[in-house]
Order: sequence, then C-alpha cells, then structure tokens
Amino acid sequence: MMRVRSLVAVLAVIPLASAFNSCSSGRAGLHGRTTAQEQQQCRQDFVTPVVLFSSSPTSGSNDELDPEAIGNQLVKEAKEVASCVGIVTNSLFNLGDDIKATDIVEFCDELDALQEDADLFVSRELKLRKLAMEFQRYELLVALMRNDYDAYVATAGFLSPSRIPRSKLPNLQDVPYDGSNESSEQEQQAKKPNKATTTITDEDGNPLVADCELENMEFNESPLDKLLLKIFRDLVEKNTGGVQSDKPGLDGLLEQGRTFMLQEGQTPEAQHKMVSDTLGGLMTPVLPPFYRIFMSGIVPKLGTDLDGKQLGPWFYAPFLTSFVTPTFFGFLVGPSYPNRRKDGQPGGLVVEKCKFLQESGCKGICLHQCKLPAQQFFKEELGLPLTVTPNFVTQECQWSFGEEPLPPADEPTFPKGCLVGCESRKQMVGRVADVCN
Repeated sequence: MMRVRSLVAVLAVIPLASAFNSCSSGRAGLHGRTTAQEQQQCRQDFVTPVVLFSSSPTSGSNDELDPEAIGNQLVKEAKEVASCVGIVTNSLFNLGDDIKATDIVEFCDELDALQEDADLFVSRELKLRKLAMEFQRYELLVALMRNDYDAYVATAGFLSPSRIPRSKLPNLQDVPYDGSNESSEQEQQAKKPNKATTTITDEDGNPLVADCELENMEFNESPLDKLLLKIFRDLVEKNTGGVQSDKPGLDGLLEQGRTFMLQEGQTPEAQHKMVSDTLGGLMTPVLPPFYRIFMSGIVPKLGTDLDGKQLGPWFYAPFLTSFVTPTFFGFLVGPSYPNRRKDGQPGGLVVEKCKFLQESGCKGICLHQCKLPAQQFFKEELGLPLTVTPNFVTQECQWSFGEEPLPPADEPTFPKGCLVGCESRKQMVGRVADVCN
C-alpha cells in the first residue's frame, strides 16, 4: 500500500514541478530573478515533493516533512484535478438539449457561492475549480443558444456584465450593452449609449444612426501590422486609379477610401470590387488556391468531371479561419478573438472595437469598404460564406464564418441611415440611401 501511495505521489510531482517553475518565474517580476525567500515560499506552496522522494530524511531532523503527509496531500491535489477534469468533460459531452435560462441563473448562483479550498494548491493558486465551472457556464450558454437564441440573448443581457463579463459570453452580436463591470452605477449611466438618439433625423427628415458614445480604444500596431497596412495602402492606390493621401497609417487609408467613395458617379459595386481586388492582392496568388482546396473543398483543375466542383467547405474550415484571421486583419479592425456563431457552432470571431469604424465614423465606409466586400471576397474567391455584423452602439463586430449573409436591407439589426457624426454626410446629400444602406 505504501509503495502504491509513493508511486501516486511521484506521478503527481510532474505537473506540480512544472507549476513550480511558473510560480518562480511569476515571482521574479521585472527584475528577472527570485530571491531565496521567494523561492522558499514557492517550495512551501508545492510541499517540496521532489526533495522528499529523491533522498531519505535525516534522522532526528525537525525541518524534514513527513513523506506520508506529502503523499496524502498530493493525492488530494490529484483528486481535485480529476474532479475538475470531470466537470469539463461533462460540459462537453453530457449537457443535453434541454437547457433553460433558469438552469444558467441557478448555476451562476452556485459559481458565485464557490469557496476555494485553501489547503489545495490547485484551488488556492490556480483557481482550477473556478475555471472549470466558468467553462461549464460557457457551455451551458452555448447549449441555450443552440436551443433558443432569443432566450440566450435575454439571459446573457440579464447576467452581463454584473455577473458574467461581456468578454466571456459565447456570442455578443445581439446582446445589449449595459455599462461596465468596473464602473459605478452613475458612471455606467453616464457611459451608456443613448438609445433614444437612434430615432433622430437630419434636416430633410432622413433617419440617422446614433454615434458610439463609448471611449475610443487606443491601438498598438505591431511591425507586422505596419507592414500589412503599407502593402494594403499601395494596393488601394493601384486599384483606385491612383488615389493617394499624405496622411500616415490608417488615417491615410481612410482618406483614400473616403476620396474614392465621394468621386462623381461612384457606385457601391465599384467600391466592393476595389476592396475585393485589394484583399486578393494582399493574400498573394498562392493563398486563395490553397484555401479553396484545403478549406472550402473546391476541386482544382485536374482534367476530371469534378473540376471546379465544391465538395465543402470542410467541417473544420470556419473554426480554423476564426483563429487565423486576427493575425492578418488586425491591422484594419484591431484586436479580436474567436467565439461562437449565433447558431452555437465554432467559427465566430468578435472584433472588440473596430478600428476601421472607430477612426472613420462612417457607416458607408463600414458597409461598402469592409462588410460587403469582405463577405463577397470570402464567398466568391475563397469559397466560404461569411456574415459580418457590425454593432454601431459598441463598435464591436461579429464575423461568422460558414454563415450565409443576408442583404443589408433584410438584416433586422442593421440600422437605416447615416451616422450622426459622419464627416462625409453633407457631401453625400441625395445619395445617402445608396451609400449607407
């Protein structure tokens, strides 16, 4: 029995030793090293199993720990890990299709009342049970979304952000924004967008869309972002017949786009083609054929009866695309992360606050130089349907790969009219309906 217990203890050392290294690195901080006292604290947190099982304790030493006690402790840690793994496994395979809003609210009550076991390292330091239960909450929301999307929106709106951070919801596109977790109630009311302004009109009675009232996000551009933006601007100049701007960075790109949009006789279709051609140039001649074959399942020209036939998209295409896209489109839209589509399936991507929309303040540019041409490019050039759903209240944007888009006129959540603060609105008098809708 003692041999079995010792074996369990030794096996349990492996993940804990890795965590010990993380603990030491975390305590090092900015100065890049840990003091002897900090390292000793890490050893105490991990109960120093390696020392105890690599040598026999010295007889009569009061500083040595009891190997049996250490073994018992590690067994408890292993049981807690196994229990948390069970929660995750159950969330993935055994939730069923009968999840209701009340089930999620009750589970949130249970999660809020959770008390971590201070005697267990995986609970005290890693918060493992809390993480496992948050994962289960996420999967419960996904199950509700698949079963009843309207109930999901109502439940998520009720629980977020007071009990569930907005960033931890599986989908945001129709969930109303309601302030910030980190703000007081008065600050939330001050920052909350004034939904009443969505009914205002211009001098001629045309409907207008309220501007986003949230604070602008500061964007940090990586060297890759700067390189891609430079290439993109050069391609825009080429595909617009020489439209240039002396402004640097994204401001210059937006001026190019606005100048092209306001040209006499300009059409939405010409803008779509310009952006689609630019995206094709950015991806080089190599990537689209590769994507069409291995993601969209389009048979290449091989001299067979199947040439050009689409057998996909393959089941993994939306999911993998949602992970790759942030790297190559971040220079235009800003930070984003994968989430779920509104049908609950993987393959979603949410832009936290669209850089392109924030800096342009123009619904026409958003619609005809981002949303529609991106949908067109993915469908026609890559073979994968895409729905882009901007939120003009929060400037978030949901990208749903593998989801067939609706025309803007048929989208119930796509507002009519131009943004109130758009600089180009007065220059587009008489054609706002064509440009912004």
